[in-house]
This record gives sequence, structure tokens and C-alpha cells, in this order.
Amino acid sequence: MAKHYEGAAAVLPRTHKWVVSRGIKLQIKSSRTNLIRAYEARWPIGKEMGIHARIAVTKGVKRMARTSIPTTRTRPISTVSARATAAFSRARRPTPKYAPKSAPKPPFSTPVKTAIARRKLALLLPGRDEELIIATTIASAVKAGQPLRDIYVVDDGSTDDTRIEALKLLPPENVLTVINGGKARAVMAGIKQFDIESRYTWLHVADADSIFCPDYFKMYKRKLDPKKYAVAVGFVQSLRGNWISRYRAFCYTYGQHILRRFQSWMGMISVFPGPITCFRTDIIKDLDFTAESLTEDFDLTLQVHRKQLGAIKFIPEAINYTQDPQTLRDFIKQTRRWQRGFFQGVVKYKIGRRLHKIDVSIGYQLMELLFYIIEIFVLIPYIVITTGRWTVIPIVLMSDFLVVCALALFSSAAARRPSIILSLPYFYILRWVELSIVITSFIEVVVLHKFRGVKNGWETKGRRYALNPKALKDTA
Repeated sequence: MAKHYEGAAAVLPRTHKWVVSRGIKLQIKSSRTNLIRAYEARWPIGKEMGIHARIAVTKGVKRMARTSIPTTRTRPISTVSARATAAFSRARRPTPKYAPKSAPKPPFSTPVKTAIARRKLALLLPGRDEELIIATTIASAVKAGQPLRDIYVVDDGSTDDTRIEALKLLPPENVLTVINGGKARAVMAGIKQFDIESRYTWLHVADADSIFCPDYFKMYKRKLDPKKYAVAVGFVQSLRGNWISRYRAFCYTYGQHILRRFQSWMGMISVFPGPITCFRTDIIKDLDFTAESLTEDFDLTLQVHRKQLGAIKFIPEAINYTQDPQTLRDFIKQTRRWQRGFFQGVVKYKIGRRLHKIDVSIGYQLMELLFYIIEIFVLIPYIVITTGRWTVIPIVLMSDFLVVCALALFSSAAARRPSIILSLPYFYILRWVELSIVITSFIEVVVLHKFRGVKNGWETKGRRYALNPKALKDTA
């Protein structure tokens, strides 16, 4: 273009040069025909141009801004149309000498798939032989703020109508039945079948006998922050029942209000209870749900701490009510499984041999228990034998009883259950039963190396019962 312009510039006067230059500048919004017509109609000099000048104007329009000839800043001609004036003003803006060119698109490019937005939280309910309670649990979850489409049930080869009861409330695609393989395998099957990891940000695993307090899931969703926390736990409480339920309510209340709050503040919660634990889904791949343990929840707790997967959030306002054993035999059976699983984890993850927070937390609990055993079985007998003062025994027992009374009053007020105070007469009975189970479990697992590599099945027989309005009084 510059070549043609230079050829015309040699024979054109100064005014004609200006016309040729502006013709090139008006190339963006005006077609070749309209531009030449405008100049020929409004400027007589257009007809007087030689062939070289006409070629310069025409070439400038055809090339569509591929070349720009710098000119002096002159006021636009008033006789040119408004559209040409606007195009002229835009054409005067400087353009980079080497303007980047966008890469051409391939003729048959594959369309990019749009990422599906993940939902906030999924509730997974694994269970076996839960026909008496599963429908109540699902209804409670909906009332607590969890949509039905985000509730999933895994029936682990039940011999009763667990699946039928679940299908009364949930769509068929939200209920999975698998061959009996234990709770851990049921959880993994549900995660895979329902595609939890890619569809949700958080996974809440709860027992099939769970009764959620009002706004339970609303509180979870409001306080869950995936940028800060990897795991969140709520507050587990015992449903109203018999004397064992009152004792458990006593232990749950003061244990979580005092010990767990302190552990949460220090970042060293020592156990994620099965009914109230919520995992961020991107850490599921780092957890082994099928680990050989009698207590999967405690094993998962130690995995999170040992692998340092993230911080843990304690939400005490989110209360989950669970059923407890109805007989002393079932109470002993459940407590024995818990203690054996506890010492399994202590041995497997070498608790006390590292300077992690979880080692400090569990170490404190073990030292507290050891001190109590030494006090009862060693220190007091030694003082009595060496001094001959038998009055030491009733003084120590009375001091301990006063502490227990203070804890019972605190628990009764915190849980708003005056009936907890009625557990004092048999508190020592169940406390000594638990103490004896702890000692025997320690000897079995740590000393005799028993119950290592033992998996847990389901122990719901003897624990499930249909709920009445009295049992559901605290959940309203």
C-alpha cells in the first residue's frame, strides 16, 4: 500500500495528499464503494485524481487496517457522514506495532465439558437389621435440614425389612444393598456407588439409629469451611431410656463439654465418634476405611492425625442422639469392643512415641487412668498398712463421691435432664465395670498381643428398639 501511495504522492498537491490519507483511515467501517462515492460527491478533487491516487484509496480500503500511514492531527471534515467521523476517530487511536494474533481454532475441536457444581453435604447411613429405627432416622435428618436427595442408605445384607423401610422415604437410586461385609466396606461401597467424592464437598457418615436435633445440618453447613477444616464433629448424646442410658448421658455430657472442648482448643480431638463425623471429600482417598480394627472411627481419627490431613472443627451445638444397650450384658459387650479397639489403635499407630498432638491427648488420658488405678490399688493400701489409719479409706471415697456429685449436677443442668442425678446410686457400679474392662483389654491387646488385625462386624442386636415420645423428648 505504501508503494501505491508514494507513487500518487509525487503528482498530488498537498490537499490531495490529505484526501488519500483520510481515505485510508476511514477503511474500518466504510466499504470501498461508499468511501469513493462519498469523496467523489463531496470533494471535486476526487474526480481530478490521477490513476495512482485512485489506486491508493482503493487499496487502502481493501486491506482493512493492515497498514497505517501517520498523518498530522487535523480536525475531521464536517461534510463527512457521522458514521465516517466515528470511524475516523477510532482509526486515529495508536495500535501496537506487533499486535498478537489469536491462535486459529481447529475445524473439528472437541467442546469443553462444563464442570458440575458440587453440592455441600451428603449424609450416608450404613446399617444392618435397622428396620425399627431407619425410617425415624431419615425423617429426623429431613427435619434437621438435610434434603431427601442428599440422603443415602447402604443396607449391609440385612435379614429384616431395612431396605423396604428406607424405600418408603427415599428414591430407589439412593438405597444400595450389598453383601454383608461390615460397616467399613458398606461405607466404601456407598461412596463409590453414589459418587460422593465428585458430587459433594462434605460427607457425613452417621449410624442408622441417629436422631438429629433441629437445625443439625443447617448448623453444619453454616460452620463447615473447606479452606480451614478437613473434619468436623458434633455432640453425641444418649436418648432417654433406662438406667444405662442415664449413665451414658452423664458420661457423654461432662466428657464432651469439658474434655472435648479443651481438645478442640488444642487441636487434638482424640476420637471422631461414628454418628457425628463429617469428612471433607478430598481427603477420602487418603483414608483407609477398610482398616482392620474393632473401632473404625478411632482408627480413622488416628489416620487423620498421623497423615496430618487438616484441622478438626468441633460443633457442640449439633447434637446427635443415639440408642444405648438395654441390658448390662450388652453394655459390657459394647464397652469391651470399644476398649479393645482403642488399644489396637494405640499399638498400631505407636501412640506415645512421637511428639504429635494426638500423642499428648491420648497420653494424658492414659496417665489419668493409670494414676487413678495406682491411687486405688497401691497408694491407699500403702498408707493404710504403713500408718494403720483405716479412716483414710472413707475420706478418699467421700472426696471422690463429692466430685462425682458436682459433675452429675453440672451434666444434669447442661443436658437439661434432671434424671441424670438418679444415676449416682449405680454410677460406681458401672464405673468399676468399665475400669475392669479397660485393664483386661490392655492385657489382652498390649501384653498378650491378642485381637490384632480383627475387623468389626455389626453389633446392633439387643440395642435397637422402637422409639416412643418419651425417648424423643430431647430431640424436639
